[in-house]
Amino acid sequence: MHFDLTDLRLLMAIADTGSLSRAAAGFPIALSAASNRLRLLEQRIGLPLFLRHADGMTPTPAGRIALDHARRVVGESQQLGEALKVLAGQRRITVRVAANTVANSTFLPPALGSFLIDFPEVDLQIEEKPSEQVLQAVLADEVDLGVLDGNISLAGIMTLPFRHDRLVLFVPSDHALAGQGHCLLREALGYPFVGMPRERALQAFVEERATRLGRPLTMRVRIPSFSALTQLVAQGVGLAVLPEEVARRHQSGTATAIVALDDPWATRELRLGVRDLDRLSAQARQLVNYLSEPVGARPR
Repeated sequence: MHFDLTDLRLLMAIADTGSLSRAAAGFPIALSAASNRLRLLEQRIGLPLFLRHADGMTPTPAGRIALDHARRVVGESQQLGEALKVLAGQRRITVRVAANTVANSTFLPPALGSFLIDFPEVDLQIEEKPSEQVLQAVLADEVDLGVLDGNISLAGIMTLPFRHDRLVLFVPSDHALAGQGHCLLREALGYPFVGMPRERALQAFVEERATRLGRPLTMRVRIPSFSALTQLVAQGVGLAVLPEEVARRHQSGTATAIVALDDPWATRELRLGVRDLDRLSAQARQLVNYLSEPVGARPR
């Protein structure tokens, strides 16, 4: 059975205004033409879609079902039009992402490359926040997509697996802890640390864990880049807590060692979080698809 988008929009207008004449005026379309469209549509379906009253029109049970489908079809057609405008270069799309420090500094950059190449019309706006704030940003619709610690309560959002992450101690190779291979954070709290600015999500997380253990970190220096931080560790200034991926990347050619942290919170699952997948733009949904694929699954 063929359905015209104009007919579907007319159904929605009648339901919204409660009147055929007001619906026709809002199109605009002649009242007689609107009445004829509705009559022919009801004849094709074989069911009345509206009850006619002296003071207006209300949907029948069949009309309510038809309206539900009509709203979805019209909504999809509008999204298709917007997507085609984007593909034709008439409009750019911004996808907003919030991620914790670990995701931003390790797994996100290599995962985003293929997406940005395949979708040149999309711009990404990426913010760094602690995982709890990422969750709140997703819930408040301030961002389209969050990348956050899967160990926190994720009530209210839909999540998908992204990557697994482990925090480690990065220490000078001649340090007393270097030969142990693994330890608890509390065993390292008597030593000086180097770290990132306090507002960085990972740094705030580690310092909060140390405070819970009753002994705040002794910070020798705060510096905003992992590269500079690892150089200071190599020079013997202090210890650092880093994502294992970052530590391994910067260990080569330096006098440093990696010590695994045995604390349960040091091993974390990073997850993708969205408020409602169906409400995302087509481009944001594509980004979710790219990021949720296993590493190396998408051929280039």
